[in-house]
Amino acid sequence: MQYRALAQQRQRRMEASAAPRPFISVIVPVRNEAAFIAAILQQLLEQHYDATRFEVIVADGRSTDDTRAIVAALQTRYTQLRLLDNPRQWSSAGRNAAVRVARGDIVVLMDGHCQLNNPYYLQNIADAFVESGADCIGRPQPLDVIGANYLQRAIAAARASRLGHHPASHIYSRRAGFVPPHSVAIAYRRSVFDTVGLFDERFDACEDVEFNHRVAKAGLTCWFTPQVQVHYYPRATLSGLFRQMVRYGRGRVRLLRKHPETFSLTGFLPAAFVAGLVAGPLLALGNPLLAALYVAVLSIYGAIVLLFSIVLCMGERDVRLLPLFPLVFLTIHVGAGVGIWCELLLGASPPTVLQPKAFFPCRWSERSSRT
Repeated sequence: MQYRALAQQRQRRMEASAAPRPFISVIVPVRNEAAFIAAILQQLLEQHYDATRFEVIVADGRSTDDTRAIVAALQTRYTQLRLLDNPRQWSSAGRNAAVRVARGDIVVLMDGHCQLNNPYYLQNIADAFVESGADCIGRPQPLDVIGANYLQRAIAAARASRLGHHPASHIYSRRAGFVPPHSVAIAYRRSVFDTVGLFDERFDACEDVEFNHRVAKAGLTCWFTPQVQVHYYPRATLSGLFRQMVRYGRGRVRLLRKHPETFSLTGFLPAAFVAGLVAGPLLALGNPLLAALYVAVLSIYGAIVLLFSIVLCMGERDVRLLPLFPLVFLTIHVGAGVGIWCELLLGASPPTVLQPKAFFPCRWSERSSRT
């Protein structure tokens, strides 16, 4: 079986070398990314890939900083750069606006606050599709960026640990292979959108997970490869990290409302943790047994956090990070738990999935032949 797979890969490479490179559309939804947008766009626009065979589409969510001006200035130098208006502001709506006009055989998602550090990124994406035959490609998304401060380094290490992200996620993996697309798929054959529809615009977080869940339910395949990893900037403050985790927590509940089968106990542990922090002291009043249980649970949590903090500090070889790790872990867990409870108590059920026929006057293949 292994020899047959290798032979199939060689055959795909030979066929790909004789065919023109696929046209790639890179979609970048942004809002107020003036500090980062120029760097990532230049890394994309200066790829070692035929400039006539790719486009970069920025969907701007009504930025109030200089983001639009920066993109407009770059457009004078790069003809393959396009700028769209996203009046709904959220990245889910921006992605949909760009998908509707994208001309690519392959659609790649990119965010405005990341580092690429790979001049062959687009070529690696194209090669991954050829060699795997998959419907979509997944990538690692580490948070270890150049120039990070101490807090950002602590956040990056904590988020990559099993105590800092969902254990079922492959987002920090380094092993190539076929995986569930849920948390990692970022590049798609254009036929995927014909099959599963567009992003749900009620989601301001986890819209990619929800979309990829539909990809998985449709039986489509995802090839994961470290060759196309992208480094994301971690939040620079604990308050920024807290707000990010609240959004993620709310998105997790919205995902559950639409797809009840996504429920997992581990995904909702932060909510239980927050409930215990709030209700524990009240329940422990006048009840020594509950008071002892409350203290014991907090002690166990503190011991686990301290153990992870020490291990991570040793891995980073910097003792100055040690006092930051407990604060980071607490912010991650409380933020996610608060987000879950906010959405459970205040949120509304999201609308139905956006279907491609509602937005495309013709099918992908027909529209591509006209461009």
